Amino acid sequence: MVVHSSPLSFQVLFLVLTILLQIESHQIEDVAAKVEHLPGFDGPLPFHLETGYVGLGETDDDLQVFYYFIKSENDPKNDPLMLWLTGGPGCSSFSGLAYQIGPIKFKIEEYNGSLPNLVLRPQSWTKVSSIIFADLPIGTGFSYAKNVTAHRSHSKLINHTHQFIRKWLLEHPEFLSNKFYMGADSYSGIAAPGVVQEILNGNDQGLQPWINLQGYLLGNPITTGKESNDQMQYAHGMALISDELYLSLQRNCKGEYIDIDAKNELCLRDMQYYQEARTHGRLLIQKLEGPLSSYLTVPTVTCQAYCSFLTTQWANSQSVRKALHVREVCHV
Repeated sequence: MVVHSSPLSFQVLFLVLTILLQIESHQIEDVAAKVEHLPGFDGPLPFHLETGYVGLGETDDDLQVFYYFIKSENDPKNDPLMLWLTGGPGCSSFSGLAYQIGPIKFKIEEYNGSLPNLVLRPQSWTKVSSIIFADLPIGTGFSYAKNVTAHRSHSKLINHTHQFIRKWLLEHPEFLSNKFYMGADSYSGIAAPGVVQEILNGNDQGLQPWINLQGYLLGNPITTGKESNDQMQYAHGMALISDELYLSLQRNCKGEYIDIDAKNELCLRDMQYYQEARTHGRLLIQKLEGPLSSYLTVPTVTCQAYCSFLTTQWANSQSVRKALHVREVCHV
Protein backbone atom coordinates (compact mmCIF):
# COMPACT_ATOMS: atom_id res chain seq x y z
CA MET A 1 0.00 0.00 0.00
CA VAL A 2 1.35 3.40 -0.96
CA VAL A 3 0.82 6.25 1.48
CA HIS A 4 0.83 9.76 0.08
CA SER A 5 1.89 12.53 2.47
CA SER A 6 0.08 15.81 2.27
CA PRO A 7 1.53 19.25 3.11
CA LEU A 8 -0.79 19.27 6.12
CA SER A 9 0.84 16.07 7.42
CA PHE A 10 4.28 17.66 7.24
CA GLN A 11 2.96 20.75 9.03
CA VAL A 12 1.50 18.63 11.83
CA LEU A 13 4.73 16.62 12.12
CA PHE A 14 6.82 19.80 12.23
CA LEU A 15 4.54 21.27 14.91
CA VAL A 16 4.80 18.12 17.05
CA LEU A 17 8.60 18.05 16.75
CA THR A 18 8.80 21.74 17.64
CA ILE A 19 6.68 21.22 20.75
CA LEU A 20 8.79 18.22 21.81
CA LEU A 21 11.99 20.21 21.37
CA GLN A 22 10.54 23.06 23.39
CA ILE A 23 9.53 20.67 26.16
CA GLU A 24 12.98 19.08 26.20
CA SER A 25 14.64 22.49 26.24
CA HIS A 26 12.40 23.60 29.08
CA GLN A 27 13.29 20.52 31.08
CA ILE A 28 17.00 21.30 31.14
CA GLU A 29 17.06 25.08 31.29
CA ASP A 30 18.09 26.73 34.52
CA VAL A 31 14.86 27.70 36.24
CA ALA A 32 14.57 29.41 39.61
CA ALA A 33 11.25 29.63 41.42
CA LYS A 34 10.14 31.38 44.58
CA VAL A 35 8.68 29.14 47.28
CA GLU A 36 6.08 30.88 49.42
CA HIS A 37 4.66 27.87 51.26
CA LEU A 38 6.20 24.61 52.46
CA PRO A 39 4.19 21.55 53.47
CA GLY A 40 4.53 21.09 57.20
CA PHE A 41 5.00 24.80 57.92
CA ASP A 42 2.03 26.73 59.26
CA GLY A 43 1.31 29.72 57.02
CA PRO A 44 3.37 31.54 54.38
CA LEU A 45 7.14 31.54 54.80
CA PRO A 46 8.31 34.74 56.54
CA PHE A 47 11.51 34.76 54.48
CA HIS A 48 12.44 34.65 50.79
CA LEU A 49 13.12 31.08 49.63
CA GLU A 50 14.08 30.26 46.07
CA THR A 51 14.85 26.83 44.63
CA GLY A 52 16.20 25.90 41.26
CA TYR A 53 18.68 24.04 39.12
CA VAL A 54 21.95 25.17 37.59
CA GLY A 55 23.26 23.16 34.66
CA LEU A 56 26.98 22.48 34.46
CA GLY A 57 29.31 21.01 31.88
CA GLU A 58 29.49 21.44 28.13
CA THR A 59 25.83 20.51 27.83
CA ASP A 60 23.55 21.75 30.60
CA ASP A 61 21.55 18.54 30.58
CA ASP A 62 24.60 16.55 31.70
CA LEU A 63 24.88 17.89 35.26
CA GLN A 64 22.06 19.55 37.16
CA VAL A 65 22.74 21.05 40.59
CA PHE A 66 19.73 21.70 42.81
CA TYR A 67 19.91 24.52 45.33
CA TYR A 68 17.96 26.35 48.03
CA PHE A 69 18.56 30.08 48.22
CA ILE A 70 17.43 32.19 51.16
CA LYS A 71 17.84 35.95 51.06
CA SER A 72 19.12 37.75 54.12
CA GLU A 73 16.25 38.76 56.38
CA ASN A 74 18.14 41.95 57.19
CA ASP A 75 19.56 43.76 54.15
CA PRO A 76 20.06 41.40 51.19
CA LYS A 77 21.40 44.19 49.01
CA ASN A 78 24.40 44.76 51.29
CA ASP A 79 24.67 41.70 53.54
CA PRO A 80 27.19 38.96 52.65
CA LEU A 81 26.38 36.07 50.34
CA MET A 82 27.51 32.58 51.36
CA LEU A 83 27.57 29.25 49.55
CA TRP A 84 27.20 26.36 51.99
CA LEU A 85 28.25 22.75 51.40
CA THR A 86 27.11 20.03 53.80
CA GLY A 87 29.28 17.05 54.71
CA GLY A 88 28.64 13.34 54.52
CA PRO A 89 29.94 12.89 51.97
CA GLY A 90 26.64 12.86 50.16
CA CYS A 91 24.29 14.60 52.60
CA SER A 92 21.78 16.94 51.01
CA SER A 93 22.33 20.62 51.67
CA PHE A 94 18.84 20.59 53.17
CA SER A 95 20.38 19.08 56.29
CA GLY A 96 22.49 22.23 56.65
CA LEU A 97 19.39 24.32 56.16
CA ALA A 98 17.15 22.39 58.55
CA TYR A 99 19.61 21.20 61.21
CA GLN A 100 22.37 23.77 61.32
CA ILE A 101 22.15 27.35 60.09
CA GLY A 102 18.88 27.82 58.17
CA PRO A 103 15.66 29.59 59.21
CA ILE A 104 13.54 26.45 59.64
CA LYS A 105 13.89 23.18 61.52
CA PHE A 106 11.82 20.10 62.18
CA LYS A 107 9.58 20.08 65.21
CA ILE A 108 10.81 17.14 67.25
CA GLU A 109 7.69 15.26 68.25
CA GLU A 110 6.45 11.71 68.15
CA TYR A 111 5.91 10.63 64.56
CA ASN A 112 2.28 9.78 63.86
CA GLY A 113 2.52 8.90 60.19
CA SER A 114 1.65 12.36 58.88
CA LEU A 115 4.00 14.86 57.28
CA PRO A 116 6.61 16.13 59.81
CA ASN A 117 6.12 19.72 60.94
CA LEU A 118 8.51 22.62 60.43
CA VAL A 119 9.05 25.57 62.77
CA LEU A 120 11.23 28.68 62.70
CA ARG A 121 14.81 28.75 64.02
CA PRO A 122 15.35 32.14 65.72
CA GLN A 123 19.16 31.95 65.53
CA SER A 124 19.33 31.39 61.75
CA TRP A 125 22.39 32.75 59.95
CA THR A 126 20.02 34.17 57.34
CA LYS A 127 19.27 36.93 59.84
CA VAL A 128 22.48 38.59 58.65
CA SER A 129 23.44 36.93 55.35
CA SER A 130 22.02 35.43 52.18
CA ILE A 131 22.84 31.73 51.86
CA ILE A 132 22.89 29.28 48.95
CA PHE A 133 22.55 25.66 50.05
CA ALA A 134 23.76 23.57 47.09
CA ASP A 135 23.18 19.84 46.67
CA LEU A 136 26.78 18.94 45.88
CA PRO A 137 28.47 16.62 45.01
CA ILE A 138 26.40 15.59 42.00
CA GLY A 139 23.89 12.92 42.97
CA THR A 140 23.31 14.47 46.38
CA GLY A 141 19.78 15.47 47.33
CA PHE A 142 17.85 16.51 44.22
CA SER A 143 20.91 17.08 42.00
CA TYR A 144 21.36 14.58 39.21
CA ALA A 145 23.42 13.56 36.20
CA LYS A 146 23.25 11.02 33.41
CA ASN A 147 26.14 9.16 35.05
CA VAL A 148 26.47 10.05 38.73
CA THR A 149 29.36 7.69 39.49
CA ALA A 150 31.53 9.43 36.88
CA HIS A 151 31.48 12.62 38.96
CA ARG A 152 32.54 11.29 42.36
CA SER A 153 35.92 12.74 43.27
CA HIS A 154 37.26 15.60 45.34
CA SER A 155 38.65 17.36 42.27
CA LYS A 156 35.32 17.19 40.46
CA LEU A 157 33.45 18.41 43.52
CA ILE A 158 35.78 21.41 43.67
CA ASN A 159 35.41 22.09 39.96
CA HIS A 160 31.63 21.70 39.97
CA THR A 161 31.24 23.99 42.98
CA HIS A 162 33.36 26.65 41.28
CA GLN A 163 31.32 26.36 38.07
CA PHE A 164 28.10 26.48 40.05
CA ILE A 165 28.76 29.73 41.90
CA ARG A 166 29.95 31.59 38.80
CA LYS A 167 26.92 30.52 36.81
CA TRP A 168 24.57 31.20 39.72
CA LEU A 169 25.92 34.75 39.99
CA LEU A 170 25.41 35.26 36.26
CA GLU A 171 21.76 34.40 36.80
CA HIS A 172 21.58 36.59 39.93
CA PRO A 173 23.59 39.69 38.96
CA GLU A 174 22.10 41.71 41.82
CA PHE A 175 24.47 39.84 44.16
CA LEU A 176 27.68 40.37 42.17
CA SER A 177 28.87 43.20 44.42
CA ASN A 178 28.02 41.45 47.71
CA LYS A 179 30.86 40.12 49.82
CA PHE A 180 31.10 36.38 49.15
CA TYR A 181 32.07 33.67 51.62
CA MET A 182 32.53 29.93 51.14
CA GLY A 183 31.14 27.82 53.99
CA ALA A 184 31.25 24.09 54.69
CA ASP A 185 31.16 21.55 57.47
CA SER A 186 32.26 18.01 58.19
CA TYR A 187 33.47 16.10 55.10
CA SER A 188 33.08 19.13 52.82
CA GLY A 189 35.90 20.72 54.78
CA ILE A 190 38.17 18.81 52.40
CA ALA A 191 36.75 20.57 49.34
CA ALA A 192 36.04 24.12 50.56
CA PRO A 193 39.66 25.41 50.57
CA GLY A 194 40.10 23.99 47.08
CA VAL A 195 36.99 25.82 45.89
CA VAL A 196 38.35 29.05 47.33
CA GLN A 197 41.65 28.52 45.49
CA GLU A 198 39.76 27.84 42.25
CA ILE A 199 37.80 31.07 42.68
CA LEU A 200 40.99 33.04 43.30
CA ASN A 201 42.65 31.48 40.25
CA GLY A 202 39.58 32.21 38.14
CA ASN A 203 39.51 35.84 39.25
CA ASP A 204 43.21 36.19 38.38
CA GLN A 205 42.55 34.67 34.95
CA GLY A 206 39.74 37.12 34.29
CA LEU A 207 36.89 34.62 34.41
CA GLN A 208 33.47 36.22 34.51
CA PRO A 209 31.70 37.06 36.60
CA TRP A 210 34.34 38.27 39.03
CA ILE A 211 33.58 36.96 42.52
CA ASN A 212 33.96 39.31 45.48
CA LEU A 213 35.57 36.62 47.63
CA GLN A 214 36.27 37.64 51.23
CA GLY A 215 37.09 34.35 52.92
CA TYR A 216 35.82 30.96 53.99
CA LEU A 217 34.62 29.28 57.16
CA LEU A 218 34.57 25.64 58.22
CA GLY A 219 32.53 23.92 60.92
CA ASN A 220 33.99 20.78 62.52
CA PRO A 221 35.73 20.03 59.21
CA ILE A 222 37.55 17.00 57.93
CA THR A 223 40.69 18.20 56.22
CA THR A 224 43.65 15.81 56.17
CA GLY A 225 44.63 12.71 58.08
CA LYS A 226 47.73 14.52 59.29
CA GLU A 227 45.53 16.46 61.69
CA SER A 228 45.03 13.25 63.63
CA ASN A 229 48.53 13.82 64.99
CA ASP A 230 47.01 16.53 67.18
CA GLN A 231 44.66 14.04 68.80
CA MET A 232 47.46 12.75 70.99
CA GLN A 233 47.96 16.10 72.71
CA TYR A 234 44.20 16.40 73.16
CA ALA A 235 43.94 12.89 74.64
CA HIS A 236 46.66 13.73 77.15
CA GLY A 237 45.12 17.07 78.03
CA MET A 238 41.79 15.36 78.71
CA ALA A 239 43.52 12.74 80.90
CA LEU A 240 42.57 9.94 78.52
CA ILE A 241 46.16 8.69 78.54
CA SER A 242 48.77 8.83 81.28
CA ASP A 243 51.66 11.27 81.49
CA GLU A 244 54.04 8.34 81.18
CA LEU A 245 52.48 7.07 77.94
CA TYR A 246 52.24 10.57 76.49
CA LEU A 247 55.93 11.30 77.12
CA SER A 248 56.91 7.91 75.71
CA LEU A 249 54.85 8.57 72.57
CA GLN A 250 56.51 11.94 72.11
CA ARG A 251 59.96 10.46 72.59
CA ASN A 252 59.55 7.39 70.39
CA CYS A 253 57.20 8.68 67.66
CA LYS A 254 58.52 12.24 67.48
CA GLY A 255 55.09 13.70 66.72
CA GLU A 256 54.23 11.35 63.84
CA TYR A 257 51.36 9.04 64.77
CA ILE A 258 49.84 8.43 61.32
CA ASP A 259 52.61 7.42 58.92
CA ILE A 260 54.67 5.36 61.34
CA ASP A 261 57.88 3.71 60.24
CA ALA A 262 57.30 -0.04 60.38
CA LYS A 263 60.80 -0.45 61.80
CA ASN A 264 60.09 1.87 64.73
CA GLU A 265 59.12 -0.84 67.20
CA LEU A 266 59.05 1.46 70.22
CA CYS A 267 56.56 3.82 68.55
CA LEU A 268 54.42 0.90 67.37
CA ARG A 269 54.38 -0.48 70.92
CA ASP A 270 53.30 2.85 72.38
CA MET A 271 50.61 3.25 69.72
CA GLN A 272 49.27 -0.17 70.64
CA TYR A 273 48.98 0.98 74.26
CA TYR A 274 47.25 4.15 73.06
CA GLN A 275 44.73 2.21 70.95
CA GLU A 276 43.99 -0.07 73.89
CA ALA A 277 43.34 2.97 76.07
CA ARG A 278 40.87 4.25 73.47
CA THR A 279 39.21 0.88 72.87
CA HIS A 280 38.83 0.00 76.54
CA GLY A 281 37.79 3.40 77.77
CA ARG A 282 34.80 1.85 79.53
CA LEU A 283 36.87 -0.83 81.24
CA LEU A 284 36.08 0.43 84.74
CA ILE A 285 32.36 0.41 84.00
CA GLN A 286 32.59 -3.13 82.65
CA LYS A 287 34.18 -4.30 85.91
CA LEU A 288 31.52 -2.81 88.17
CA GLU A 289 30.02 -5.45 90.44
CA GLY A 290 26.59 -3.86 90.69
CA PRO A 291 24.25 -2.95 87.81
CA LEU A 292 24.30 0.53 86.34
CA SER A 293 21.41 2.88 86.92
CA SER A 294 18.73 2.70 84.25
CA TYR A 295 19.13 6.44 83.79
CA LEU A 296 22.44 5.77 82.01
CA THR A 297 21.01 3.52 79.34
CA VAL A 298 21.30 4.67 75.74
CA PRO A 299 18.05 5.05 73.77
CA THR A 300 17.64 2.76 70.79
CA VAL A 301 17.05 5.69 68.42
CA THR A 302 19.34 8.70 68.72
CA CYS A 303 18.16 12.26 68.18
CA GLN A 304 20.24 12.52 65.01
CA ALA A 305 18.82 9.27 63.63
CA TYR A 306 15.28 10.43 64.39
CA CYS A 307 15.90 13.76 62.65
CA SER A 308 17.19 11.89 59.60
CA PHE A 309 14.04 9.79 59.66
CA LEU A 310 11.88 12.92 59.69
CA THR A 311 13.84 14.38 56.78
CA THR A 312 13.32 11.25 54.71
CA GLN A 313 9.58 11.23 55.37
CA TRP A 314 9.31 14.93 54.54
CA ALA A 315 11.52 15.11 51.44
CA ASN A 316 9.99 12.01 49.83
CA SER A 317 6.51 13.51 49.97
CA GLN A 318 5.15 14.43 46.55
CA SER A 319 3.60 17.59 47.97
CA VAL A 320 7.02 18.70 49.24
CA ARG A 321 8.74 17.97 45.94
CA LYS A 322 6.06 19.88 44.10
CA ALA A 323 6.42 22.86 46.43
CA LEU A 324 10.20 22.83 45.95
CA HIS A 325 9.84 22.52 42.15
CA VAL A 326 11.84 19.30 42.07
CA ARG A 327 12.05 17.62 38.68
CA GLU A 328 10.90 14.08 38.10
CA VAL A 329 13.94 12.48 36.53
CA CYS A 330 13.93 9.13 34.77
CA HIS A 331 17.22 7.45 33.83
CA VAL A 332 17.07 5.01 30.94
